[in-house]
Amino acid sequence: MTTLAAPRIPTTASALRQLYFVRFAFAIVWAVVMLTTASELGPLAVTLLVLYPLFDVAAAIVDARASRGTGSPVLLYVNIAVSLLTAIGVAVASTSGIPAVLRVWGAWAIVAGLVQLIVGVTRRAMGGQWPMIISGAISVLAGGSFIVMAGADGTTLTNAAGYAIPGGIFFLISALRLGRVAKRD
Repeated sequence: MTTLAAPRIPTTASALRQLYFVRFAFAIVWAVVMLTTASELGPLAVTLLVLYPLFDVAAAIVDARASRGTGSPVLLYVNIAVSLLTAIGVAVASTSGIPAVLRVWGAWAIVAGLVQLIVGVTRRAMGGQWPMIISGAISVLAGGSFIVMAGADGTTLTNAAGYAIPGGIFFLISALRLGRVAKRD
C-alpha cells in the first residue's frame, strides 16, 4: 500500500526559492524598462503598469500550488483577486492620468504588502521569510506614499518603478536564505 505524504517544508522551500529568483529577475527588468518611460503615461508605461500586477497574479498562483501542503493559501487567493482588480484598475485609471494610476498603484501596494507581511509571518518556521516580512511592511508604507504623491504637481511614475527594485532585492535575499532549507530535502 502506498500513501501520499503531504509536501514537506524542504520541497516547498525549493519551489518558493525558484519562484523568488524569477520574481527578483522580473522586478529588476521591469523597473529598468519602466524607468525609461516613467516621465509620461504612454502605451509602454501603461502596458508595464498592467503587466506588473498580472505577474503578481501568476506568481501567487505558483506560490499557492507550491505551498498548499504547508498552510492555507487563502491569503494568496486574496492577493490574486486584488492583483487582478489592480490590473483592471490601472488600465482604467490610465485614461485619467498619472495621479489616478498612482492612487490605484498605492492602494494595491498597501493591500499586497499586508498580504505579503502576514504570509511571511505565518511561514516563519520555514525559514527565509524575514525579507518577505520586511518587504511587505515597506510595501504598505510605499503604497501610502504613492497615494500622497498622487496629489503633487508634476508627479511621474519614477517612484513606481523604484518600488519594484527593493521588492526584487528582498525576493533575492529570501531565495538565497531558502537555499539552506531546500537542501534538507
